[in-house]
Order: sequence, then structure tokens, then C-alpha cells
Amino acid sequence: MFTAITAIILCYLLILVFVFFYQRNLLYHPFENNYSTDQANFSYEEVFIPVLNGNNLKGWFHKKDLNNKKTLVFFHGNAGDLRNRIYKLNLIKDFDINFLIVAYRGFSGNKGKPTEIGLYEDAQSTLSWLTKQKIREDQIIIYGESLGTGVSIEVAQNKKFAGIILESPFTSMIDAGKFYYPYLPVSLLLKDKYETIKKLKNVNSPILVMHGKKDKIVPFHMGKEVFQKANEPKFSYFPDNDDHMMDYNEDLLETLDNFFKSI
Repeated sequence: MFTAITAIILCYLLILVFVFFYQRNLLYHPFENNYSTDQANFSYEEVFIPVLNGNNLKGWFHKKDLNNKKTLVFFHGNAGDLRNRIYKLNLIKDFDINFLIVAYRGFSGNKGKPTEIGLYEDAQSTLSWLTKQKIREDQIIIYGESLGTGVSIEVAQNKKFAGIILESPFTSMIDAGKFYYPYLPVSLLLKDKYETIKKLKNVNSPILVMHGKKDKIVPFHMGKEVFQKANEPKFSYFPDNDDHMMDYNEDLLETLDNFFKSI
């Protein structure tokens, strides 16, 4: 009996050690490509944005009129490269806005390894670069997709952006970890916490929260809580049948259009 209990304890400790050292491989998937065959039907300039570590971030910049039109900055999720968002950008380009999508460190051929602090630095560097292009803060719309919602909320604190869009947001990575691994002491093990819900009180830009009720990756109740705790003005789009990768159908596009017009 003692031997069996000892073996169970040792196995559990080995799991804890494995998760602690391997967790970022579980969280970030830069080489997982699901939409890589889509073809871009929008024009863009490939740009390289310098970051604090001396490396550059690869980005695509679609420009209509930087002086008179708002600019959407797209912070993507935890998997895949820029090509994986082409199917969204092909439709976003039809709105009367500019847009910039940037790959994090470790993604799309960028040097470095992704971490929470590193992604925050990447986002801040991107916004600083836009400032150098003479784009004002109140002309910028932040768009966060999944993991990118945590990045977006971090950089949106105490700012006056034109608007914030959160697609499939989570309350915190701690909450997500507890949902998937209820048998682990997630709060103690987790390195990258992305505590969105704690930062929402500092975000006062107009916000749109979009979350499918059938999301199998980030539970819908997290997106609903993010919306409930967000400051006004706020808007929501919660379709009944959408999964984590939301359907860019007429309803979603109309929601985006209405939000753009409201800001």
C-alpha cells in the first residue's frame, strides 16, 4: 500500500515538473497552420517593426488613408502565422479603415520565443511604431483574437483608443488553466497569466466583445464575464452556433461595421 501511494505521489510530482518546464510549448503554437492556403485579395506593405530585444516583427500594413481614416491593429492568437488570418483580412479590408497585423516574436519567422512579457513588449513596440507614422492614439482600433485579447487589454489600459475589439476572450490564463487542468495547482505553476479580468477596470475605450456560445477552447462564460465587467460604452456579439474560430458571416461583419460607425 505504501509503495503504491509513493508511486502515485512520484508520478504526480513528475507531472508537475513536466508542466512547469514545458508549459510554454503547451500555450504557444507558432507552427500550427490551419488556413495557410488562403490567398490575400488585399494590398499590403510588408513592414518590420523593431522591438526592445533588437529583433524585428514582421507585419502587413494595408493603407488607405493614414491621416483621415482609423487604423485597426490586429493582435493574433496563440497559433499559426500571418497567413492564418488572411480569410479575416480579406473581409476586413472592405471596411473604410487601414489595418496592420503583426506577428509576435517566435511567429512567422520572427526571432525569439513567446512569453507574456515578450508579447506585451511586441504590442507596445507596434503601437510606438504607429505613432512614428503620425497615427494618433484616438485613431487606433485594437483588435485582439483569442490570446491576443489578453495582449490587447494590457496595452489598452489608461489609453484613449478609438475602440477595442475582443474576439473569443478569456478572463485569465489562470482560469483557463484551471478549466483544463483542475487537478493541478495552476496558480503556482503558471508563468504567463494574462490577467484580463483584473485589468478591465483600466480600459475606458469603447469595447466590442465577440464570442461564440459553442466555443470548445475558451468557454463562452469567460467572454460573457469579460463583457459584463467591461466599462461602458460596450457592445456584444454572442452567436449561438459559433465555435472558437468565429464565422465571418454577414452578422459578424454587420456587427463590426456598426461598431466602426459608432466610434
